[in-house]
Amino acid sequence: MKERKTLTRILGWLVSILIPFVILMISIRLLITPMYARIEYRLPGFPEDTYGFTLEDRLRWSEPSIDYLVNSEDITYLESLVFEDGETIYVASELSHMEDVKSVVTGMRIALAVMMVAILVINILAVKNGWQKDVYFSYERGGWITIGLIVAILIFVLLSFDQLFNWFHQIFFESGTWRFYTSDTLIRLFPMRFWRDSFIFVGALSMVTGVLLVLFNRRQWFK
Repeated sequence: MKERKTLTRILGWLVSILIPFVILMISIRLLITPMYARIEYRLPGFPEDTYGFTLEDRLRWSEPSIDYLVNSEDITYLESLVFEDGETIYVASELSHMEDVKSVVTGMRIALAVMMVAILVINILAVKNGWQKDVYFSYERGGWITIGLIVAILIFVLLSFDQLFNWFHQIFFESGTWRFYTSDTLIRLFPMRFWRDSFIFVGALSMVTGVLLVLFNRRQWFK
């Protein structure tokens, strides 16, 4: 009996810890679509490109750039993109960074799949052994952890987004490999406003999911 309680407690905490990561990664994955860029570019106050990209240009070049991150193509997919004058839209340093970004995104997708399988297995064990209420509580706790994490992130976004953006890149990329000139295509397509709004979007979507998780599982807990 004691061993059973210990096991359910460990598995319960595992679910609670995995939930925020799963919610965040699903929210991020929803962002990596050309549709998000189409909406973002049309938001009031989105900065125009001072070097000449029109809205149509941004839509044209952002779509393959975003698709590359989740398709099965190698970097030649982006290397083949050229302007009307035959010049490639990305220079070597930008292509290298896009390869790094794709590696991070691929790692995230694999991690998300593993975490979701782990949660599924724990749910199956819970149903089989009558731990459903323990699982409901774990989901609710995971929802609260998500809410707390998102509140902290959104506070950073409001107080010092530049610092948060720097920390994020320092964690996932080698120093200096992610800094570009404002005249480079990556910055012209995806300026800082794009990323600030992306953080807010991910935070808002994750917050809503966390709240729904708390409310739904609290109802289940008290049934």
